[in-house]
Amino acid sequence: MTFLVSRRCFLQGLSALVVGFSFNGVRAAELLTPDLSAEQMQKTLDARQLDAWLAIRQDGRVIIYSGKVELGTGVETALRQIVADELCVSFESTRLIQGDTQLTPNQGITAGSKTIQVGGAQLRQAAASARHYLFNEGARRLGLDTSVLDTVDGCVVYRGDPTGRYVRYSDLLTQGAFERSVDKTASVRAVESYRVVGQSIPRVDIPAKVFGQFRYVHDLTVPGMVHGRVIRPPITGASRLDGLKVEHLDASELPAGAQLVYEGNFVGVVAEQEWVAMQAARALKVTWSYTSTLPNPGDLYGRLRHVAGEPEVLVEQGDVIEHMGQAAQVISAEYRWPFQNHDSIGPSCAIADVRAGAATIWSGTQGIYPLRSALANLLGIDEHAVHVIYSQASGCYGHNGADDVAGDAALLSRHCGRPVRVQWSRADEHGWNPKGPAMLMQLQGGMNESGDLVAWHFQNWTPTHVTRPSAKAGAASLLAGQLSRGLAVQGPNAGGGRNAPTSYTLVNCRVETHWIDPLSSPLRPSALRGLGAVANTFANESFMDELAWAVSVDPLAFRLRYLQDPRGRAVLEAATRQARWTPRQQGPDRWKGQSVQGRGISYVQYENENAYVAVVADVDVSSAGVRVRRVTVAHDCGLIINPDGVRNQIEGNVIQAIARTLKQEVTFNPTGVTSLEWGAYPVLAFHEVPEIDIVLLDQPDQPSVGAGEATSAAVPAAIANAVFDATGLRLRQVPLTRARLTSAMHA
Repeated sequence: MTFLVSRRCFLQGLSALVVGFSFNGVRAAELLTPDLSAEQMQKTLDARQLDAWLAIRQDGRVIIYSGKVELGTGVETALRQIVADELCVSFESTRLIQGDTQLTPNQGITAGSKTIQVGGAQLRQAAASARHYLFNEGARRLGLDTSVLDTVDGCVVYRGDPTGRYVRYSDLLTQGAFERSVDKTASVRAVESYRVVGQSIPRVDIPAKVFGQFRYVHDLTVPGMVHGRVIRPPITGASRLDGLKVEHLDASELPAGAQLVYEGNFVGVVAEQEWVAMQAARALKVTWSYTSTLPNPGDLYGRLRHVAGEPEVLVEQGDVIEHMGQAAQVISAEYRWPFQNHDSIGPSCAIADVRAGAATIWSGTQGIYPLRSALANLLGIDEHAVHVIYSQASGCYGHNGADDVAGDAALLSRHCGRPVRVQWSRADEHGWNPKGPAMLMQLQGGMNESGDLVAWHFQNWTPTHVTRPSAKAGAASLLAGQLSRGLAVQGPNAGGGRNAPTSYTLVNCRVETHWIDPLSSPLRPSALRGLGAVANTFANESFMDELAWAVSVDPLAFRLRYLQDPRGRAVLEAATRQARWTPRQQGPDRWKGQSVQGRGISYVQYENENAYVAVVADVDVSSAGVRVRRVTVAHDCGLIINPDGVRNQIEGNVIQAIARTLKQEVTFNPTGVTSLEWGAYPVLAFHEVPEIDIVLLDQPDQPSVGAGEATSAAVPAAIANAVFDATGLRLRQVPLTRARLTSAMHA
């Protein structure tokens, strides 16, 4: 019998995972730049110098050096567009070299939707500075006044005879170098003159990925390389490793050729073949002693409140206590956000070659320089002796296992004296990578007799969202350092207050964050897409809806009443107009399990100063749970570099945020994380992906800001508000599962 299955039907039977297999190893050396001379490999990294950012080859190619890296978001294409327009060259003539501590300037971490906003602005200024120098030097060489010249396609040309009287950029430089500082006063080109920016240039990385030819870090090989695995203690993912000790090691059943490596509580194996290393990790018998500090899952939010310190006041306006006391109606609500995981499809991988007091690391890290500092401290060598080369890994938004696996490989390589490749398993990734923190939000609003909001009080309880590698934290920011030296996870109070303040104009408002020491967080916390903005906006925008319904005012009209920013009002009006929003003032009858539909809205200005986003979610609710049918997004991120790239980011935000809202919660018990595979931590399936309608509000006269995270913050509340619109049930704890829906119905 023959079965005919359409591509769409086939995909609908799968989850939203695309897994690629490569059977041809790629030599890591091939990822270096073979056309660079030894002198160019020693190029300046001083960001004040033009040569840190740009080089022009004799054949006219423009080399762009970026410390910000392509994580799968399309920034490689967008950054090339920015430079091409500013330098007046074709897009095709540009090439991006990214993420190499010997080649690219230190631009910090590729995170926070800052690559275009910050990194793009730096490259634009460098390109403007280069163009001004080349233009003036071209005028000198041609013996003409600048008033009769122009820059076109990598040349300085005489307008009266552009084909016969010109000089190429490459002829104006010695060996492609500028040897001068970036001119911060150099004016950038007028937006009206852009030819490439604002166009949907196809992403340069997509064809190789579609056809299975892309070189990920997982595909790399190094001559003499062996494979390593790390054996972890049985308190998976815990922040505290109290009392942890290796009591006994039994290596009697290790397969032939496998080598045992241990230092402190760091235990690993290496072998010539990866399969042998995997078998050795299973065969090694380790007896551990430890003290469990993890709470029972049902005690999580009580624990967060109990271990928090004194609050940090982020906003204090007016007199909240007085006006809350005088309010005709006071409404209170508590919202809960769980620990969540990075759902990077491929587990983390890295290669390290440590010998003779130096190290070369190939990693999918988001921060080559911070990782370099942490690895140098771990290995006890000077950080300039550590060479970190970025090699794209499975997509991530935040601090997944990429840095930790590099630490694993580095420690194993130092012990065995050979290059070591470490590939984490799915259980390693889900269990041991840092988690997006669990958060608790408590809100109180006071309404007067006219239905006006007269007082607003927001509090949250959160660990830090930043335990990334850094020079300050050193080896303590890596699992290998925590295990080998008994170092404690650490990080500044950061990220948990993101979008805790609203962007509404509220006369009497108090916003507080109760910080939790990272060691007091049950699971190791760090950055996940949007940081605290996602949970905080879920709470803020759900509560705005609750207040609107409480005084029988349409949720859109209620928001507009307190939103003064014209760009904020514009995205709300654009989204609701596109979605054909109709005013809703009266709540539905209480749901009894039948199939119903609803819609909800949400608004955010990311970080209270960047991208504006409004979302309308349409949902179906039945006894089977919540299904998002349609999502309408209006998005303003200033000047749009690549419209299709922005749409890609918004679509990815929507899909991931739906999964985070409806499905995803890291589960654990007193011995650690239990959601160690996709069945326990599901992603959205293809048949669950809704229709996504996007309205882009381009602002050519405004700076470009990031589009990689903002929409994620607005989606959860829109879904929760739509569920209330459909059922009259207010779900305040994520994920909005069928069980929680049923429980609310029977409450």
